[in-house]
Amino acid sequence: MTQITEPAASRARLLPVAVTGATGTQGGATARALLRAGRPVRALTRNPGSPAATQLAALGAEPARADFDDPASLATALDGTGALFAMSTPFGTDLGVEVRQATALLDAARAVGSVRHVVFTSAANADRSTGIPHFDSKHRIEQHLAGLGLPWTVLGPAAFMENYANDWTLQSLRDGVFHLPMPPGVPLPVIAADTIGTFAAHVLARPDAYAGRRIDIASQWRTGEQIAAAISAASGRPIRFEQVPLSVVAAHSEDLATMFRHFQAPGLTIDTAALHAEHPTIDWQPLETWAAARTWDL
Repeated sequence: MTQITEPAASRARLLPVAVTGATGTQGGATARALLRAGRPVRALTRNPGSPAATQLAALGAEPARADFDDPASLATALDGTGALFAMSTPFGTDLGVEVRQATALLDAARAVGSVRHVVFTSAANADRSTGIPHFDSKHRIEQHLAGLGLPWTVLGPAAFMENYANDWTLQSLRDGVFHLPMPPGVPLPVIAADTIGTFAAHVLARPDAYAGRRIDIASQWRTGEQIAAAISAASGRPIRFEQVPLSVVAAHSEDLATMFRHFQAPGLTIDTAALHAEHPTIDWQPLETWAAARTWDL
């Protein structure tokens, strides 16, 4: 009798996708997108009993404890998974910790033997020697991933729309001002977390088509004035745009000041027209739609 062996990509699709940051904004969006697509999800989190993890479990995900500083927990959490959605952040730690923890995660994914595809979310243009510290740290992680011998895809999201609804921004919005360290009329590429999750799920369903590719992703370009107008229309409150001097940003974080200095000049490069033409089935959610769907407590 002839034994039929499924291709590795097909076998990987039958196994759970491990999602890091699953109880956060980006990882949570990816976990939900995968579940909507019928993919089994193992939600990696330090606290599987947290409210966010419980909510994912109610949607069908399998919460699993994973601590980037505990290699044994990573091995257990990744064992039997067919793919990995990996992300990293220096915020709340530092750049060295970010690289060390992400390296430990990727090494664990290679060691378990079942993972056949890794999707890592980096940052737009992080592979272009921007000099932005938290972009350069992500590029170091990208380089480590490329040398592991695992099929990989790197996504480089643009500026998160969710940043325009965080606590710091909401404080100024309540005063009728949207602050951004960008000159008037100079646009930024932006993207919603849900769009990142949808795109990541799209890639994870097509590992052979996306292996070895690095793709910067954005929904559109928007100026500070356009962002303020979208929030104003969605909230029903008059909101005006005001540029924040880089010196003010630098007093808070030199890393972020360097980022916005780069955003101003030379600026990010993403060909959104070509990106959207290549991926017409993705819902490239506009900023205006994202803002209108939110409840603005202003």
